[in-house]
Amino acid sequence: MRYIIVGAGAVGGAIGGRLAQSGREVALVARGAHLDALRTEGLRLITPQGSELLRIPSYAHHEDLGPLRRDDVLVLAVKSQDAESVLRDWANAAVSGGGTAGETLTVVCAQNGVANERVALRYFANVVGMCVWLPSTHLQPGTVIAHCAPQSGILTLGRYPRGGDDADAVLAAVAADLVGAHFDAPVVPDVMRWKYGKLLNNLANALEALVGREQIEKAEDLWDAGRAEGVAVLDAAGIAYSTEEERRAVQGERMQVAPIADVPRAGGSTWQSLRRGGSVEADYLNGEIALLGREHGVPTPVNDLMRREVTRLAQEGLQPGSATPEELRAQLAEGAGSATR
Repeated sequence: MRYIIVGAGAVGGAIGGRLAQSGREVALVARGAHLDALRTEGLRLITPQGSELLRIPSYAHHEDLGPLRRDDVLVLAVKSQDAESVLRDWANAAVSGGGTAGETLTVVCAQNGVANERVALRYFANVVGMCVWLPSTHLQPGTVIAHCAPQSGILTLGRYPRGGDDADAVLAAVAADLVGAHFDAPVVPDVMRWKYGKLLNNLANALEALVGREQIEKAEDLWDAGRAEGVAVLDAAGIAYSTEEERRAVQGERMQVAPIADVPRAGGSTWQSLRRGGSVEADYLNGEIALLGREHGVPTPVNDLMRREVTRLAQEGLQPGSATPEELRAQLAEGAGSATR
């Protein structure tokens, strides 16, 4: 089995690097300066156990690989805003022995949010959802940092739209390979319930990017309000979600952020996107709650504000921490006043 990591950034690079370290066959797909560094120098994977330079075949496009193999598994790790165009393109790739990737291969959606699996199912017959708990950083081309030990992360897997046969050979093999690569990889029949639970936590990503890591504790009221909106929306929609108690029980002592010498801890995925000067995925995190809120008549002013403001920062090329908690509270108050006039 070969793992093709489509989007070898923080999450994809950590998964691909750990799989390669454990002896699995891996191909990385990246772009720009990161791809150049992967090709010329290799992937520098830094973990609490040390730093290793991994020479992993790296490509810009599936055409560079030639026909895909029937034992390939695609791990989709691009941001949600880029997923549909990537899925459409890869679904049409030819597979040795006949057929296309969309007809014959499994795609694993290793992404935040809850929209990617449904999009993938438009183009791929075999879709696996993955709930990703994997604190990792990618700010420098060619370098990925995975911050946790003893396990690098917990990657909960399940067939989409629902769990299939317990004898699912591909899913069992993927889970076993991940377990052998410093991950926990439980297979569940209700993976989307876990992804909706993760979505509630990811609502804080935009707030952290807006006010910066140094100010996040001063914005705790905004975080609490945003999460409360998310819970109210999912409850109104009748959507099941995993709880924090469940997450802590699964995590236990298996995955804890560990200090790495001379490696400061960066912010989350949205913080990193702003730092790199890229687009952000808030439309699929806070925006998902806003969408469901409109569908079910639940106001979501905090998540509306977070989505709008962090998207503005990205469009204007601003860095994390360009807003203050006081400014956000003032905008919320102004919006509430306008609504009552």
